Amino acid sequence: MRIAVFGASGGTGRLLVERAAAAGHQVVAVVRDPARLGAVSPDVTVVPADVTDPAAVAAAVRDCDTVVSLLGPGTVRGPTTVRSDATATIVAAMRETEVRRLVVVTAAGHTTDGDGPVVRFLLKPLLSRLLRHSFADMRRTEAIVRGSGLDWTLVRPPRLSDAPGTGRYRTAVDRNVRGGLRLSRADLADFLLRCVDSPAGRVVAIAY
Repeated sequence: MRIAVFGASGGTGRLLVERAAAAGHQVVAVVRDPARLGAVSPDVTVVPADVTDPAAVAAAVRDCDTVVSLLGPGTVRGPTTVRSDATATIVAAMRETEVRRLVVVTAAGHTTDGDGPVVRFLLKPLLSRLLRHSFADMRRTEAIVRGSGLDWTLVRPPRLSDAPGTGRYRTAVDRNVRGGLRLSRADLADFLLRCVDSPAGRVVAIAY
């Protein structure tokens, strides 16, 4: 399978690229700065591209079977549309090139569905104030994905760490994992690789 990974130079992105290549997939690592990605397997094609450039994004996803987006908001502190603008460009490029399968990572923080009372009424209101701009962009991103007409999956992890993967995580469909406040990037990468062949049209939360 040929998999395009946007955000490939990030912590989870690098792990996903490595695991997908090790599993025998052809990987297209789409990055703004190839130097940040470092050395990669010969099975990985590194494509420098600005995610706001429709032609560059279309060239990156062409002939791919699946697109995975791990794009974040960057270091923007005020109002931002970085993630949603990039997602809109990716969706348009996929339609143009007739690529159907899309997996997009957002976060569990912007919703309280499935959360217990402590998280719902104490932790999440505080988090929503601190990250209100990022969460607003995240909600726009999810709306774009849901309305894309593609075979999509939205993945919502909690706070991520660089701890080793365990392979032991919980998932929940259309709601958060109750009590799930953390996850390693290694386990998120493992799950994303599994998502490539999973049913589409779902919102899946993942956490310990």
